[in-house]
Amino acid sequence: MTQQEALDILKMGHHVFLTGEAGTGKTHVLNKYIAWLREHAVASAVTASTGIAATHLSGVTLHSWSGIGVRDSISPFELEQMEQKKVVWERLNGTKVLIIDEISMLSGEFFDMLHAVLRHMRRTSAPFGGLQVICCGDFFQLPPVVKEQSSCNYAFESASWKELNPVVCYLEEQYRQGGDEFSSILSAIRGQSIEKKHNDLLVKRGEVKIASKKTITRLFTHNVDVDTMNEERLQKLSKPEKSFVMQTAGKKQYVDQLMRGCLAPKTLFLRKGAEVMFIKNSPEGEYVNGTRGKVIEFKDQGPVVKTLEGRRIIASSVSWKREEDGKVLAEIRQLPLRLAWAITVHKSQGMTLNEAEMDLSRCFVPGQGYVALSRVRSLDGLYVRGFNDMALAVDSRVASADVLFQKRSKLAKERLLLLLPEDLKLKHDAFIVASGGSLEPKESSKNATWQEKKSTLEQTRELLEGGMSIDKIALARKLTALTIISHAEKLLSQGASFDFTYLAPKKEILPALKKAIAKHGFIKLTPVKRSLESQGHNVSFDVLRKARLALWEKS
Repeated sequence: MTQQEALDILKMGHHVFLTGEAGTGKTHVLNKYIAWLREHAVASAVTASTGIAATHLSGVTLHSWSGIGVRDSISPFELEQMEQKKVVWERLNGTKVLIIDEISMLSGEFFDMLHAVLRHMRRTSAPFGGLQVICCGDFFQLPPVVKEQSSCNYAFESASWKELNPVVCYLEEQYRQGGDEFSSILSAIRGQSIEKKHNDLLVKRGEVKIASKKTITRLFTHNVDVDTMNEERLQKLSKPEKSFVMQTAGKKQYVDQLMRGCLAPKTLFLRKGAEVMFIKNSPEGEYVNGTRGKVIEFKDQGPVVKTLEGRRIIASSVSWKREEDGKVLAEIRQLPLRLAWAITVHKSQGMTLNEAEMDLSRCFVPGQGYVALSRVRSLDGLYVRGFNDMALAVDSRVASADVLFQKRSKLAKERLLLLLPEDLKLKHDAFIVASGGSLEPKESSKNATWQEKKSTLEQTRELLEGGMSIDKIALARKLTALTIISHAEKLLSQGASFDFTYLAPKKEILPALKKAIAKHGFIKLTPVKRSLESQGHNVSFDVLRKARLALWEKS
């Protein structure tokens, strides 16, 4: 099935399982569909099974969106408790389309639990409360992580999947991998038909040496190997080492969850020349999760990273938050970077790499080797330093199900081709109307006058220069105050000047704050916050960042 055919099926409002081999453009189709939904004002929720995957679509984790959180099961009493939470109730009832990316890593047990929650909260016995559900992913990739179980059920094995009965859209056009030999290896792994010629090709790629000056990503199956290589490479650099300590606030259990999900190290050690990777999407669009580069210098606002494309980015600290009912339960702040000489296969899922060196000799779950190999565009960019039998193995349950998925996709395509273009348009319009959307696009190109698009940073600059406050700008632009503060910090670091006297700290904490700044400076907030706490003042990081803007010249 082509990407356009899958998109046409999605727009009809069917429940859909969007799948296909790595590199067939599943995320591209999702992004096109999300844009179409927003264009027609159809309320959608963009989620993923993990925090890492959620960043690829600028979404949230399904666990957070649903209100289920880290529960392994949910009782009738807990369901009653959930419906008392106004924010959760309104969110689940206000959504028309639920998108779930990286479905392979979502257990069947959680899928059933989500089904029960949505039916309860939306007061209907329809599958998943009557939402259009889009499951996207490839079950040949990493399986669900389940506590205290030797095996797990995939989402497609659950009772709720059978009740949902999604239309299968199996994408077939390859946009990542090039070359028949490499494609044949990946297809052979999926089809459990590995032959000697495939093994020989991988062994041959293991004998190829990498040019000494090349910047290349190393993939390992275990964290300890990644940490060891990154530490060894960092210590080989002769420049002084700088450390950046994560700032935390809130309940320990929520802080720990944020730390596990954000990929940022508790203490980040860097030196000039360090290979790094951004681990979060920039609100200003400067970088995305997976952007690679090298630290070339350090400024007061943070390290300067030169990307592989030659752009220079100041990596200022960013925030990850756990919110519930409009309240911040926990927050962590750290540079959105990690050392990138090596990363785990798990963290590479969803990435596309021109070249990668990988050691697959310690693969321990089916699909792990396939994920690693399929990150690379071509056989010429692949360097395999060993592999075991598990590296070329896939779960037999997935292999069997995949045969059925392909058959069902062909049937769906045949039914689609029976529709005339005008019939297809009528079905798309009917879905928009049934979902409470608008047939007239929100921004019609027919009536809109062309204007040069300003960057989000420039938009904030203009509003600040016009005298608008941080909070009013956030409200007007539908962004968080924290994002606007980040804009202001960047603009000030570039030499801009604004009147932030209204953000000056309260008089009663000013002496204590000045004392803390004199001792610790005002670049890192955690030492200042702790100093204030020792003097009897409990001040949030957000308040401190605002105070820093007001005292910028003095800090």
